[in-house]
Amino acid sequence: MQIGVSTVARSKRRSLESLLASALALLVFPLVFFFSPTPGRAIPAFARKYGLPCSACHEAWPMLNTFGQTFKDNGYQLMNDRDSPIWQNPSYWPATFRITPNWHRESTSQVAIDGPNGTTIPEEINTNGFDLTGLDFHTGGTLFKNYSFYVLPSSDPTGAFHFETVMGRIDNIGGSPWFNFKLGKFELDNIISEKRILTLSNNGGVYQLYHFIPNGDSNIWGQQGDNQLGIEVMGHSLNDRTRYSAALVSSNDGNVNLPNKDSYAGFFTFSQAFDAGYQGGVDRVGGYAFVGNGPTYNLTSGGVPVTAIGNKPFNREGFFGLVYIKKLDFLLFTQHGWDSAYFGTSTPSNVALPLGARAPSWNGGFVEAHYVVNPQLIFIQRDEFVRMSQQALSTIPGNTSNTNAYTFAFRYYPFMFSRAGFAYHAEYSIVQRQGTAPVTFTQLDTSSLFLGFDFDF
Repeated sequence: MQIGVSTVARSKRRSLESLLASALALLVFPLVFFFSPTPGRAIPAFARKYGLPCSACHEAWPMLNTFGQTFKDNGYQLMNDRDSPIWQNPSYWPATFRITPNWHRESTSQVAIDGPNGTTIPEEINTNGFDLTGLDFHTGGTLFKNYSFYVLPSSDPTGAFHFETVMGRIDNIGGSPWFNFKLGKFELDNIISEKRILTLSNNGGVYQLYHFIPNGDSNIWGQQGDNQLGIEVMGHSLNDRTRYSAALVSSNDGNVNLPNKDSYAGFFTFSQAFDAGYQGGVDRVGGYAFVGNGPTYNLTSGGVPVTAIGNKPFNREGFFGLVYIKKLDFLLFTQHGWDSAYFGTSTPSNVALPLGARAPSWNGGFVEAHYVVNPQLIFIQRDEFVRMSQQALSTIPGNTSNTNAYTFAFRYYPFMFSRAGFAYHAEYSIVQRQGTAPVTFTQLDTSSLFLGFDFDF
């Protein structure tokens, strides 16, 4: 009995200390925010090259506007004489680095903790403090007319680097914008880009649907938000209103050195934009399909994996939309997902499936709203939902893995020039996932509070 009282007391004391730290950070951050200098504009590397304000391509850096999407679709070209690097000042270097020092608080409602006498007990865990994100080092542009590249070495917070993006592009093949070719490691052609997402926290800095995996499922190959290795053909009309893309990628989640055998996936998109008139901007609607197969087990040598085999199918498909109404805009996204029963039950394909095993499937969507007060201030809110339509086993409760996620944020840009950009970023996000808490198998809540400086140069 005495042990229980002591645990509660310690928990209350920790909660009070955590609350005081959160309150201090929330007090300090607005003071820095409101007593800072002003002016305003955009993202460095391409803005320096063309002498344009960053707001020419960005609704709010790093999110692209319609003109920025067209510039990207053209292979980072304005289609004029300034595209070729031979016209640039020899001192011009197309590079930008980005990092975000921050304070954040992370909370998980139930974590399996070692208890007395070998037991395991669920306990709420809260951590907070000052931290760093990883460093992104962007370099890209044209090598010559219609030949372009993009390279992004990216580190985790400890400074361990990997290649997030490495790709070469050939554009306007045969003089037509309908035929452009890309090879390397790149983001799938998600019109709603996770790599240009405006939110940054551990929970809110990703789209849950792009990475959704049902509880107990082993399919890590269908993560739409991860950069993939492969080839892509894309095309668009001269004004970029109509566009398509088709990519063939290795089902290895972007990992190098051919870890898997004969596993590939295709990602296909089509979209149409139209002028919504005075009340809006250039709205866009479209659809996508991510269809492929992935391995279910490894061949080993001396216990060490040699190659992954036993491919089984998966698919993700849905619709998306971008809607602009003056200063307010909405990103709309839906998804239907399906995995082989081998993935759903984490069963190697050389082993018999459990009795009654089925292919898990789900439906989901999100709405992200932006209110752009002016080029320097934007408010962001996102609601995201996933609902299981079929579990891998009938013994699994129907609502297990159902997910609700809510994110609230704002970004203020005191300045954004062609040399550098800076943003104050504040965000709160919470993810609620049914039936996935350890020990109790009830709802698991994880939340993030994030305050930081987001800058690039």
